[in-house]
Amino acid sequence: MAATPETNLVERWRDVLSCYSAVSCALERALQDAHGIGMSEFEALDRLVDAQCDKRRMNELATDMYLSQSALSRAVARLERDGLVNRGMCPDDRRSIFVCITDTGRTKHAQARETQRAVLAEHLA
Repeated sequence: MAATPETNLVERWRDVLSCYSAVSCALERALQDAHGIGMSEFEALDRLVDAQCDKRRMNELATDMYLSQSALSRAVARLERDGLVNRGMCPDDRRSIFVCITDTGRTKHAQARETQRAVLAEHLA
């Protein structure tokens, strides 16, 4: 069958999916093996560190990430269970929840960041 703009578009989309799958599987494996956290937990820590603030509203974090609200809530719950973040109610808006990275979370992030960057360099360079 001759290539058309539509088939080229679908082929490019499948290439993107294939690349994402390979990189995300490698990241998940490397982060879990070396640091005991998954890609979603690392991404949440990374976004908290990048924000350069003491605390971040959960809905702001959700806007920045690729996770659904419920998946992010589960990831943050795992991080909280492991002492890497704290969650608390917003005093001005009881519907909002703040997420704060702990010192332990910053240390874990710094260690895991090296692993994440190495995997990205290996697969995307």
